[in-house]
Amino acid sequence: MKKREPVSHIMTQQVITLNHTNNLHDAERMFKENNIRHIPVVSGTRLIGMLSYTDLLRISFVESVGVSDDSTDTAIYDMLSIEQVMVSNPETVSTETTIKEVAEILSKREFHALPVVDNGELKGIVTTTDLINFLLDQY
Repeated sequence: MKKREPVSHIMTQQVITLNHTNNLHDAERMFKENNIRHIPVVSGTRLIGMLSYTDLLRISFVESVGVSDDSTDTAIYDMLSIEQVMVSNPETVSTETTIKEVAEILSKREFHALPVVDNGELKGIVTTTDLINFLLDQY
């Protein structure tokens, strides 16, 4: 196993992002259309937060009780902004952070994705799935 391999080798580089001016309806649509669980939130080119699908589920009474009533989601989504729901100023790593360091961060924290940022610019995202796939490739 490569010990000092940078996270840039396993991160997703073509990142789907939300602008802070998007709404929660946009976010839910992007999660579902792209089958993803984490979306960096940007203002221009600057990362300002992370939104996870779990964040949406926390504010949605519909998903928690298993009832499909879009009007409830619509009301909640219309009352809140992305900035109110996202994690502000998320922890980030650089493209040169090692895969091992990323694994240590994710194993000790309660999140499953890290934005990869160099000089204030979003370069990618690395998830626990990326780490698992890397480990599987090693065997």
